[in-house]
Amino acid sequence: MSEEIDRQAVIDEEHLKLLSFGYVITAAMTAFVALFALLYVTLGVSVVTIIAHKPLVAGNPGQAIPAAIGWIIAGVGLGVFLIVAAFAAAKLRVAFCIKKRKSRTFCMVIAAICCLGVPYGTVLGVLTFMVLGRASVVRMFQANNESGVAP
Repeated sequence: MSEEIDRQAVIDEEHLKLLSFGYVITAAMTAFVALFALLYVTLGVSVVTIIAHKPLVAGNPGQAIPAAIGWIIAGVGLGVFLIVAAFAAAKLRVAFCIKKRKSRTFCMVIAAICCLGVPYGTVLGVLTFMVLGRASVVRMFQANNESGVAP
């Protein structure tokens, strides 16, 4: 009986290490994808700059092209960047929480959101549910929370 418990503990430790590593990798990939949203910010600012230096429209001498179009493009790009960067930070936090065996609920919520990222995020999210749903892993997280470790 004790040998089986030790064996399960080793398996749980290894699976948790792999999950933590998986979240670090996916956080890095998500942060890299977030950088592409900055291209839209650059594009929007470029449009505003070009419009500011462009003369009035030839057909209507009193009407200029609205610069708001560039600001809208830049704003959307910045918003997407901030959302995706926050999600990358959340994934990195999950990797840290799994390593420290704390905040199991937070890990499960981010795993559910990760399931939207087909195919790799779905695999990572489902594997997270499988591992963090085991009774032995739940006890590991509860023992760590009860030992006075701050979340």
